[in-house]
Amino acid sequence: MALVVTTRYKPAMAMNLPLRPTPFFGNKNRAFWRLQLLGWGGAMLLRALSSLANAQPVSFLIIVLIASITGFSISLTLSVIYRALINRQPLITWGVTALVLSIAVGLYAFVDAWVISLYRADSDSGFAQLFLGVFYLDLTLLGAWSALYYAINFYVQVEEQNDQLIRLEAQATSAQLAMLRYQLNPHFLFNTLNSISTLVLLKQTEPANAMLSRLSAFLRYTLINEPTGRVTVAQEVETLKLYLDIERMRFEDRLATEFRIDDETRDALMPSLLLQPLVENAIKYAVSPLEDGAQIIISAQLIGPVLRVSVSDTGPGLQPGTDPSTLFGVSSTTSDSTRVGLANIRDRLAQAYGENQRFEIGERPGGGFLVVLELPYEAREAQPRALQAAQ
Repeated sequence: MALVVTTRYKPAMAMNLPLRPTPFFGNKNRAFWRLQLLGWGGAMLLRALSSLANAQPVSFLIIVLIASITGFSISLTLSVIYRALINRQPLITWGVTALVLSIAVGLYAFVDAWVISLYRADSDSGFAQLFLGVFYLDLTLLGAWSALYYAINFYVQVEEQNDQLIRLEAQATSAQLAMLRYQLNPHFLFNTLNSISTLVLLKQTEPANAMLSRLSAFLRYTLINEPTGRVTVAQEVETLKLYLDIERMRFEDRLATEFRIDDETRDALMPSLLLQPLVENAIKYAVSPLEDGAQIIISAQLIGPVLRVSVSDTGPGLQPGTDPSTLFGVSSTTSDSTRVGLANIRDRLAQAYGENQRFEIGERPGGGFLVVLELPYEAREAQPRALQAAQ
């Protein structure tokens, strides 16, 4: 058997949490106020402890409180200005920031020095000396605040861009999956409509009506189901049976089918309409060219954490000397629909499971063609008991 795609399985362990954690910066306005209160509250606490450690009177804590409120208020003004500057050209952003920060530090130091001079009216220290004494402390506080403001906002912007990129990639993946799902071989539809037309011309209304009803049900299923959604193995098998009922009206006894579906696989999830192109190829290349027809075997079994699904037939199989890997080359001609179908399935599996899948084609033991798919086992979630009781 020729191996086409072989990958290792990387089963992921999922944990269902009762509450989903909320990102700290999920609400930027709330995060800003939390950091603002925490930062300036911590600065006030440190200055208060430092004052007490330096034997300052308890009344000096009023000066610390006023200085903290002043810094808090000035930083709010800075946040409005910085918000308008953050997305400008770097020269404008950092030039205006340096200018605004210098003015803010000067204003902060002026207010601090003025309040201290009022508190120490009998002090020998002049206003200029007090101004220089608090200037460096205020420069450190507002400088650190400004650096943190820009750093946090740049980080949030990068995270938002990453989230947007992830969403765009997810949308692109969904669109590609939808496109692949809708690339069903039109030959089936054309052949079925031609058969219905022939039955109508022969005035065989009952078989024509039955085939039309089955075709309608099959097409309704393909339109109702989400193209990127997954169905259970049981649902996929029922859809295949509906499709085979339509084809059996064309081939009658020449088309024989056998389903070997293990019970433990019925609730396993897989991409919808994944097997229909494989069965269609088997009909086209195994049943149609043989006078006595052929048998198609669809099997599903669970092997540890792996769901293995195979589609095989008792037809002529690959032509001698044919390399199975060449069947994946996509041709622009409609006569080479086998390549399109197999490449379609390969791409759908890669989009849905990445490297956690295997797609293998080759000769069936005893003659015929064989396709094996191996997917990570994912069971359908059980319905809540209340919902089950309501049903």
